[in-house]
Amino acid sequence: MYKPSKLPPVLQNLPLPIIGSPLFIISNPKLVIEQCKAGVVGSMPALNARPAAQLDDWLAEITETLAAHDKANPNNKAAPFAINQIVHKSNDRLEHDMQVCEKYKVPIVITSLGAREDVNKAVQAWGGVTLHDVISNVFARKAIEKGANGLIPVAAGAGGHASVKSPFAMIQEIRDWFDGPVALSGSIASGGAVLAAQAMGADFAYIGSAFIATHEARAVDGYKQMITTSNSDDIVYSNFYTGIHGNYLKGSIKAAGMDPDNLPESDPSKMNFATGEGANAAKAWKDIWGCGQGIGAIKEVTSAAELVARFRREYEEAKARLLG
Repeated sequence: MYKPSKLPPVLQNLPLPIIGSPLFIISNPKLVIEQCKAGVVGSMPALNARPAAQLDDWLAEITETLAAHDKANPNNKAAPFAINQIVHKSNDRLEHDMQVCEKYKVPIVITSLGAREDVNKAVQAWGGVTLHDVISNVFARKAIEKGANGLIPVAAGAGGHASVKSPFAMIQEIRDWFDGPVALSGSIASGGAVLAAQAMGADFAYIGSAFIATHEARAVDGYKQMITTSNSDDIVYSNFYTGIHGNYLKGSIKAAGMDPDNLPESDPSKMNFATGEGANAAKAWKDIWGCGQGIGAIKEVTSAAELVARFRREYEEAKARLLG
C-alpha cells in the first residue's frame, strides 16, 4: 500500500480514508455534519447556498456544530470539512464566497473547472489546503504548477462530469511525479473499493453518488430510490445537458421525455459553469440526475452514519482478506 510522504496535518490520521464529494444542489450542512461526525471528510459546493448570503449561515452552522461535537467527544473528534469552489470565470460569486470561507478558516477547499494560483494562495494564507479535481495527467500538472496542495483524479465511471480514463492509468501517471495528497474518484461505493484505491496509490477515496441515497441528502425521494434499484447499465455518458461529458441516470432521462440511447452532442459554449445548466430544456442535476457507475452496491436509502459504518466494516474485512 502506498505511503505518501507529504500529507498536510489536516488530512492526517482520518478515521477512514474517505472524502465525501461535493454534490451540486444535494449537499447541505446536515449531510456535511453527519459525514464529518462519522469520520469522513464532508463537503458541499459553495454555490449550493442560495442566495449567496446563506453561505455565511451554513458555515457558521457547520463550524459551531462540529466544535460542539469535538468538545463533547474529545476521543472521537469529527473529520474536517471541505467547501467546493467553481473557479471558472462564469462564477460571479467566487470573490464573495472566498471571503466567507476565509472568515471561517475553511480547512479544505476543493477547486473545480480551472486551476487558479490566486485562489490557492488565498486558501493557504489562512491555513487551509486546496485539492483540485482533474480528468487527466496534463491538467494534474497544471494544477500543481499553480499551487494546489493535492489532486482529485476523476476517473471513468464517476458521477457527474467525469473522465474516460481508467483509474489505474490516472493514478500511475500522477504518482510518477507527485507524492502529495491524492483522492481517487470513480465508481467507489464500498469499503473494498476504498482499500483498492489506496492499493493503487491514492490516499483517499472520493465518494459522491452513494451519499445521494442518504436521509440527509437534499435530493428528491425518486432520485434516491432510483439509485437503489439501478446499476452501471443504467448510467448514460453524455455532454448534451451541460456541454461537458458526464454520467447520468438513464431513468431520469426517460422521465424527462428523452431517449437516453440517442442524445445529440451539445455545444460547450452554451454552458453556465456556475449554475451547472446548459442550453437544453431539462436542467442538469435538477431534472437529469447525475450518478456514477458504482451504484450497484447501493441497495437502500440509509443515514450517512450508517453508510459510513458499512464502508468501515467492509474496509476492515477487505484488509483482513488480504492479510489472510
